[in-house]
Amino acid sequence: MSTNVLRTAEGWWAVRNSHAVRIGTKAVTTAELLDDRDAVREAAAGDEPGTPVADLVALSPVTTPCRVVAQMVNYRSHARDSGFRGDIPPAFFRKASGSVSGPGDAIVRPSHVDFLDYEVELGLVMGALLPVGTVVEERDLPSYVAGLVVTNDVSARDVQLTKTQFYESKSYPTFTPTGPYLCLLEAEDFAHLLDLRLKLSVNGEARQDRTLADMIVRPARALTLLARFQTLEPGDLLLTGTPGGTALKAPPKAVEKLGALLPPAVKWKAFFKSQARNPRYLHAGDVVTASIATPDGRLDLGEQRTPVTDAI
Repeated sequence: MSTNVLRTAEGWWAVRNSHAVRIGTKAVTTAELLDDRDAVREAAAGDEPGTPVADLVALSPVTTPCRVVAQMVNYRSHARDSGFRGDIPPAFFRKASGSVSGPGDAIVRPSHVDFLDYEVELGLVMGALLPVGTVVEERDLPSYVAGLVVTNDVSARDVQLTKTQFYESKSYPTFTPTGPYLCLLEAEDFAHLLDLRLKLSVNGEARQDRTLADMIVRPARALTLLARFQTLEPGDLLLTGTPGGTALKAPPKAVEKLGALLPPAVKWKAFFKSQARNPRYLHAGDVVTASIATPDGRLDLGEQRTPVTDAI
């Protein structure tokens, strides 16, 4: 059975229903905690009444610095929204670990960003070294993946599209809200991954809602492809893509063909003029709620509520 772990300024906590118990560990980083699983299991199995989770201020359960890698266009619904047709080649990009923030911290929109978007994603937290050249089969996942987290791959679309720059557009501080829980898995839990349902709403309006069954490249295959060129270590984070429902949508085919005839500066000016009428982008005062869980509650990564503010 999985164990949910919470991190606060005071340390690490094992979550039992609506209460949490301090874990007797000297671990400071996520990697160190994963090396002390006995302490986690001991706290989770105890009979202390604990502290109400609602009284705790959760930090990201993924500590930084670490590697943060993300999969691009990895849900069929998102591929349709993005205008892709046919087979989509697997692709990865990096995010700065300085973008990782807590599950209740504000998402801060930089002053030069007008089109701020959301992407709920399942995060895989590595529990063992994944050297370059590793081939990961489904049965091997428990050997490499220690746990799961809710993440939001916040994106500055005007930077991403005009500069074709994923690293900058997705790496501003607060652009990777993570948590609240690090859901530590046992081997038998991996059979339930495809039942996980990703949900995101803005101000209570549902925007994204899909299970992992919509995923194109699943975790074992993703790790194999990533290991062709990238080493991962315990505590590193892989974001596995977002389902459809983001604010950004591909323009209709006729408009896209017309835009291809225009000079880049003119094309982007026209595109963003049309996007300015799209009410789904994030603005100061919005509240983004994201959660990932199986319908039966066997795996429940918790819910993050992140307000949006403008940079001062």
